[in-house]
Amino acid sequence: MIGITGNFSLQLAQFDLKLDFELPGRGITVIFGGSGSGKTTLLRCIAGLERARGNLTVNGSCWQNTTNRLFLPTHQRALGYVFQEPSLFPHLSVKKNLDYGFSRISSQESKVGKTDVVELLGIGHLLTRSPERLSGGEKQRVAIARALLTSPKLLLMDEPLSALDTSSKAEILPYLERLHAELSIPVLYITHAMQEVMRLADYMLVINQGKVLCQGNLSTVLTRLDLALTHTDDAGVVVEACVVAYDEPFHLTYLEFNGGRFSIFHDNLPIGQRVRVRVLARDVSLALENETSSSILNIFHAVITDLVTESPGQVLIKLTIQDTVLLARISLKSSSLLKLHVGMPVYARVKSVALV
Repeated sequence: MIGITGNFSLQLAQFDLKLDFELPGRGITVIFGGSGSGKTTLLRCIAGLERARGNLTVNGSCWQNTTNRLFLPTHQRALGYVFQEPSLFPHLSVKKNLDYGFSRISSQESKVGKTDVVELLGIGHLLTRSPERLSGGEKQRVAIARALLTSPKLLLMDEPLSALDTSSKAEILPYLERLHAELSIPVLYITHAMQEVMRLADYMLVINQGKVLCQGNLSTVLTRLDLALTHTDDAGVVVEACVVAYDEPFHLTYLEFNGGRFSIFHDNLPIGQRVRVRVLARDVSLALENETSSSILNIFHAVITDLVTESPGQVLIKLTIQDTVLLARISLKSSSLLKLHVGMPVYARVKSVALV
């Protein structure tokens, strides 16, 4: 059975953790929530570091079943764990840190080769260095490589970029995307950063005070108007698209998605490449007619499927363009003047589209 399913019950000082979840057995699931909501405790329960009551099955393998008195200790759970701090052995070179991870499993169980992991994370030139001679981003890449060399069936990552500065985060994110694209190991990834969510997540589990608020694919969760994360300044959606054409005289690239075609100022993407684009709610305006005499290139026929009033004086609107969902944030006065309501056809005018 493919999937990560479980339920945990654990009494904590600040709240009672009671979680019931059913997550995909591959791809990256982001665990999202405020500080102290129980995100790290959930990972520790999955790792067997916290002994909660409940059950856990990872892609058909039962790791815990309280009714049957089954509880695999951490060292018997086929997982890798990457923490906020890299926790490399300071007295060992990068190569010997990697060898330690590789030595933890038998050759029969090994499914990830050292050469492949070194290439995947771009650390070949670092092998002879000691950890003290590495940047923050390099240390974290080595820590991820060491975790992968245990050939885990599940990779747990607890805010792996939170201790890094902006440039180090920018350095390591492409490697996480490669890991996502090239390996089939499921990843549970904790982050507070919406940029990381937008770039990496396939699925989201949102928790608060030890309870599941919602779980679902990225688009579904990001467009839930009843969630606090949808009402932040950087609220928006991620749209999967494909590079289909160039307009050389105007330096435009066309990205086709399920609902239309975006025009963006970019010319380094190969035809056929799949990309993610981010559309923020604040960058979408609405009109009742298709105004062709406009500087905005990305205009789509859409239907309003939901709207809620925000304070002060703003309205957040959920739109569908065929099977694609967008959000728009406009003034309450504009909504009143246009007499917007659910089911109404409108034109969504996207002022800015960003590759993520």
